[in-house]
Amino acid sequence: MTSNLTRRTMIVAGAVTGLTGAVFRGAATAEPRGGGTAFTDATVIDPASGRVLPDVTVLVRGDTIVDVGRHVRPDGARRVDLRGRFVIPGLADMHTHAQAEGIDNGLYVANGVTTVREMAGSPLARDWRDRIEAGTLLGPRYTVGSRLIDGAPSIWDPAWLDVVQVSDAATARAAVREEIARGADFIKVYSRVPRDAYRALAAEAQRHGVPFAGHCPDVVPLAEAADLGQASIEHMFWTPFESSTKEAWIRREIQRIRLERGDYSGWFAALHPLEWTAAHTYSPVKARHLHAKLARRRVRQVPTLAMHRGLDFARTLDTNHPRSKYLPASSLASQEIALREFYLKDRAPSEDAEWAAMFDHRLRTVRRLHEAGVPLMTGTDTGTVAVWPGFSVHDELELFVSAGIPPMAALYAATAEPADFLGTRTGRIAPDHAADLAILDANPLVDIRNTQKLSGVVVRGHYLDEAARLQVLADVERTAAASSGAALSPGCPCHTG
Repeated sequence: MTSNLTRRTMIVAGAVTGLTGAVFRGAATAEPRGGGTAFTDATVIDPASGRVLPDVTVLVRGDTIVDVGRHVRPDGARRVDLRGRFVIPGLADMHTHAQAEGIDNGLYVANGVTTVREMAGSPLARDWRDRIEAGTLLGPRYTVGSRLIDGAPSIWDPAWLDVVQVSDAATARAAVREEIARGADFIKVYSRVPRDAYRALAAEAQRHGVPFAGHCPDVVPLAEAADLGQASIEHMFWTPFESSTKEAWIRREIQRIRLERGDYSGWFAALHPLEWTAAHTYSPVKARHLHAKLARRRVRQVPTLAMHRGLDFARTLDTNHPRSKYLPASSLASQEIALREFYLKDRAPSEDAEWAAMFDHRLRTVRRLHEAGVPLMTGTDTGTVAVWPGFSVHDELELFVSAGIPPMAALYAATAEPADFLGTRTGRIAPDHAADLAILDANPLVDIRNTQKLSGVVVRGHYLDEAARLQVLADVERTAAASSGAALSPGCPCHTG
């Protein structure tokens, strides 16, 4: 890489962007003392049960749903008439990377995203989680993983990202213990971890009762990762290999890959021809065997199709999207660096058609995974090219449906499945569950794009009506614009996987 920009400068840039928790608290409407809020005459869509309940009332007190039904008596509660509107559980982004203070949380909340999983141990995300839990910042519920644990050398340059490099079983076990001591909710595995180190990492994490998730290391078959207890697999890079009639040849080629530290573009270049071969030697029999194991082991797949779309169509990507007004200049600069230094640096224009065709293969694979009963979860990989906090969860839902997944099942992947995975009270519209809701002007079961037609959000019981939601977006836009003129050195939060 030619740049000397660092991840730390990105965090510093985020710290000066200034949209405070007080702005969010001012935008959220507090409930009447003791009475709660009654959302009346709504059509409730509850993916966990698969039920659609017309003309019901959802009664919220504090941060909890206390009753749902047609005969709920909302005595003493403030009433919010939702006649003609649809209510779904708050959405989840299960693959995020913190970018900037005053940006991420506003975009999540304004887009109805009330649960996020931070995948790179960001100190910024830990700070947000603590402030949100303390009630001093309005934002989604955070689960924060460890720093990335990769092989040595890592395909990440440590000057760009705080990555832990392990070379054998002993260093892997030590890394797990250190990350648990640092407060990680789970251990994040990366691409180049050696097989013996991975097995030791899995054993150590399980010994401490901490989940491990992330990439499937290149040298580890998915079936083995499932047997060892990996909780979730991120992205779609490795899925085709065990569905190929040439798997043995592919495995030998993977063993031959040699990369220097920080050579992320080289990793893409090395893996792509193997993906291409696997896609063209697809075996339905092998796929069914693998998918059955993933389903049986309940290994969640987080496809991050929004990220893959940016990667697979990198040459023709329109980077001047209207959503870019919500990101600070440093984040936009990081995406440009990623596009140039990671995605396209080692990619010849003659390969573009292959990359585009791989995206179609990824969509077909996601449909097959769903049909086989492999649990799916929505995740976007925020910080990568053409991915935006909050907004891209709706893109992911649209891509799920375009892959052939029914809208109710797509909503399940964005609500009930993440809640089950995390063991939280979120993801359902039912008594004793968290009051995290998205209020829509149109039915998402008719057109999944209707999840973007938000007219209100409830996060931890705080109700933001349409005016408040739009005010949050306006505040984020103003914060992003204010950062543009600052003398900031953009870092690269991208592709932290």
